[in-house]
Amino acid sequence: QVQLVESGGGSVQAGGSLRLSCSASGGSFSSYSMGWFRAPPGKEREFVAAISWSGGRTLYADSVKGRFTISRDNAKDTMYLQMNSLKPEDTAVYYCQKTALVAGTGRPSSTDSWGQGTQVTVSS
Repeated sequence: QVQLVESGGGSVQAGGSLRLSCSASGGSFSSYSMGWFRAPPGKEREFVAAISWSGGRTLYADSVKGRFTISRDNAKDTMYLQMNSLKPEDTAVYYCQKTALVAGTGRPSSTDSWGQGTQVTVSS
């Protein structure tokens, strides 16, 4: 089972930027499609973005299109989420996970464990 560790979160003002990283170990990272999800305060986890195993296909939630960019470096077993023009509503704990790109959204693995996530706080 792949182990995933998220990093790069922090506190920023609205309009700022952050770059999240997801480091994988213990599996064949380059063969998995991957995704980012987030859990806003008091709410359930939601889909943010997904990327195919090769990086050739990406999907985004409508709320982040045009502001966030997902990418991956298979040589480093690492995935990234570049977040620009951050808004207070982007405040959440962000998680990465193996993800299927299905019907225009990302469906997280139901058999792999979630990491601790990384906190992103955007102040107005």
